[in-house]
Amino acid sequence: MKFGLFGAATAQRSANPDVDSGAGFKDYIEYVIEAESLGYHSSFIVEHHFTGFGQVSATLNLLTWIGARTTTLRLGTAVIVLPWHDPVLLAEQAATLDLLSGGRLDFGIGKGYRHNEYVGFRIPMEDGQSRFEESIDIMTKAFTSNERWSFEGKHWGYEDIVVEPPTVQRPHPPFWQGAGHPESIRRVAARGHNLLLDQFASMDETLRRFNIYRDAMIANGFGFNPNQVAVARAFYVAKDEADKQAAVDRRIAAQRRLHDISQRPDGNNTASIMAFSDTREASEESALYGNPDEICRKIERLQAAGVEYMLLNGGGTSRENLRRFAKEVMPHFADKAPAKAAAE
Repeated sequence: MKFGLFGAATAQRSANPDVDSGAGFKDYIEYVIEAESLGYHSSFIVEHHFTGFGQVSATLNLLTWIGARTTTLRLGTAVIVLPWHDPVLLAEQAATLDLLSGGRLDFGIGKGYRHNEYVGFRIPMEDGQSRFEESIDIMTKAFTSNERWSFEGKHWGYEDIVVEPPTVQRPHPPFWQGAGHPESIRRVAARGHNLLLDQFASMDETLRRFNIYRDAMIANGFGFNPNQVAVARAFYVAKDEADKQAAVDRRIAAQRRLHDISQRPDGNNTASIMAFSDTREASEESALYGNPDEICRKIERLQAAGVEYMLLNGGGTSRENLRRFAKEVMPHFADKAPAKAAAE
């Protein structure tokens, strides 16, 4: 079983000249460097804007720096929000990172779900899906075409271009899409892309989504490999029950802050990630919080259903948490076949 990281650094604005806004980035970089040495497989980093608390906005820039400081760690985006970007310029930047890192980019993409970001960029949320799908088509062509080409679409147009540099991974870095609604998951599978499942959904809902994707990939003739699905979970190796509950409380507070800036004024944001992001029940049930044995039991349930790749969000950069999980949880799943496969 593979374990990677999912999350973000912070770089807050401040009027105080003595505040080092880059400290959060530097700390996160050292965090993922240590994660590589501990055996973590990847680091997937978010993209967000206009939060007021400094979430990562220039994801590929940060990953380029991380790529220069690491050697084996997969460099993931979770996710680059395509409606915000010129897809050709983005393809050039992604290809540059893939080239410089020796082919380590995992290109996670999504259409976005936060109302404040759509408002900030003056893009109607209703245009998100069409901008997203058109951008995928353009980027795929940009990555794979060695000849000059032109394009005229609803949102973007290009004349006589060829995208440089080429990527190391062929035909292109693997696309990973964040999706949760059944129809969205089936669209991911229709393209043969990999799937990112969010950290908030309950265990039952996560496994339902996993199975929808598996069945759709097979139905579309792509076959299925469990490594094509990455399940995100919050994680915290607690000292005792009180420590665990305090961590759950911190997580709930952080979730509600994100939920509030993401919601539409009419309360009608139907993005799948919003369905569980503001509930204590889902947080306690879905998050990998507790002692090592409690955490292992939850992971075993996922693995028994076929999950083989997890992305862990520690809600910060605690080295103790990172090290304890690597030492006390990960060895239980090293080279261990999933229960279903073992039974067949």
